[in-house]
Amino acid sequence: MLAIVEIIARILIFLIGSYIIVEVVSAAIRTFVLPRSVFVALTGVVFRLTYALFRFRASKKASYEERDAIMALFAPIALLMQPVVWIVLIIIGYTLIFWATTTISLYDAFSLSGSSLLTLGFTKSEGVGSLIVEFSASVLGLTMVALLIAYLPTMYAAFSKRETLVTMLETRAGSPPSPVDMFIRVNDIRGLEAINAMWEPWEVWFAEVDETHTSLVALVFFRSPDPHRSWITAGGVMLDTASLMISAVDVEVSPNAQLMIRAGYIALRHIADYFSIDYDANPKSDDPISISKFEFHEALNQLAAAGVPLKADREQAWRDYSGWRVNYDRPLLALAALTMAPYAPWVSDRSLPHIFQVETPNAAGITSSLVRRVLRRKQALPQGNSDNRRKL
Repeated sequence: MLAIVEIIARILIFLIGSYIIVEVVSAAIRTFVLPRSVFVALTGVVFRLTYALFRFRASKKASYEERDAIMALFAPIALLMQPVVWIVLIIIGYTLIFWATTTISLYDAFSLSGSSLLTLGFTKSEGVGSLIVEFSASVLGLTMVALLIAYLPTMYAAFSKRETLVTMLETRAGSPPSPVDMFIRVNDIRGLEAINAMWEPWEVWFAEVDETHTSLVALVFFRSPDPHRSWITAGGVMLDTASLMISAVDVEVSPNAQLMIRAGYIALRHIADYFSIDYDANPKSDDPISISKFEFHEALNQLAAAGVPLKADREQAWRDYSGWRVNYDRPLLALAALTMAPYAPWVSDRSLPHIFQVETPNAAGITSSLVRRVLRRKQALPQGNSDNRRKL
């Protein structure tokens, strides 16, 4: 009877070890190899625990620069923690397999597992079966290292490409970037028609962000080299610039502006989907936005004072603007809060008072409850209605 119990126990231990290895390999493939957005529970656990730790540390700092310096390390460290956790789990899995299939002690099984996986070779087993398991562990260890080596250059290439337009935006929109500054500066230097040349590059930028930030999700948290720049605030400024130009500025606008807005809110929504951020995929014409009518008219007053030509009917301009903004307002603010974006008018200034609270992470790995609160609080502001141009 004892022999049967021992056999059953060894089989169960072998199956547990095998399950751990299969799950880790599956997580590595879906995280590093699969070119699409897929939530991986193991990856999410590592990221959310690291995120909670860094967010807690950042909440203790008084200045934004100190918080930014802390959060700048979050994504790289979380990314490098992934293979470490995977290798530890694989070592545990192979330890259980060796312990179940041989007569060696648990310590010797652990030593053999680590020696095989890390290709150290200081321990080896006897028998063909154990040797095959050792070889599989060695191959798997080398594969994990190769995946990481191949993954990091891809990650940083996408990061560098993203930051080019973000850096260039400061030339036209200032720091922090603002649609109002953009219009005033470009109008003084080249004329407002020059802005039409920006829509197509930014449409491509949004398409690339959509692809890279959903398949390489860690990129969402990679911060710009300058603490006062951010990919999410840059994208928000460009979306608002296009929305304002279409609705309120009295100048010929290229149709590419509308395509850029659509590319932008589609990209933001896809990224928001990964983090389980709530938003209305089909917003109604009377849905609220975070920008008040008063703020909108104040922006137009600044533009008028600087000599920017505006459309006569400001009420219609407000309805047109809010009709565009409603498509990207919620995902934009939520992602700004989630990434602790630096101050930028009409983007991160909607959420900065609330973003340094630590919440319980959701199933996607990063909390979305705090961004829901940030968005709900804006519904009490004076709002306008959207017209039938809210969707393309």
